[in-house]
Amino acid sequence: MGLFRSNRVIGIAADTLDFALDASEDTHPNEYMGFLRGERARRVGIDRDGLVVTDILVIPGTESNPMSATVKSNMIPNDMKAVGSVHSHPNGVLKPSDADLATFGSGEVHIIIGYPYRRSDWQAFDRDGEERELDVLDADLPDADTFFDFTQADIDKELRDE
Repeated sequence: MGLFRSNRVIGIAADTLDFALDASEDTHPNEYMGFLRGERARRVGIDRDGLVVTDILVIPGTESNPMSATVKSNMIPNDMKAVGSVHSHPNGVLKPSDADLATFGSGEVHIIIGYPYRRSDWQAFDRDGEERELDVLDADLPDADTFFDFTQADIDKELRDE
């Protein structure tokens, strides 16, 4: 990481939030769960310091029901871009449960999405379960066709820039 770069999560890309809302609705009446990944704001066209949530990583083998979602911890990759988690509450309650709080230790921001999964039906929390602001930003996300279009040189450059 650069000495003067902010690692604070400043927002979520509008398209990423829409993906999470749609995935939560598609999973209903079961809970949806994923992990948030961030990118430097300036890399996605936002003229601010900090990180923007740009991706949601869904872990293979995640099991869910109307009361919980369980991730197989051995399937979670060691991801340098990980910034938190997202999950849904099919009952619509936008407050973390004790079980939620137990999973909030990793990452800076955790999002709960509630039924009926509209743009107003979500809340961000810090790792202690306190509500926090998270701006919805119009970020320039890569096209799905180019998401996996990279070379070893691209990986090396990104690692140097971190």
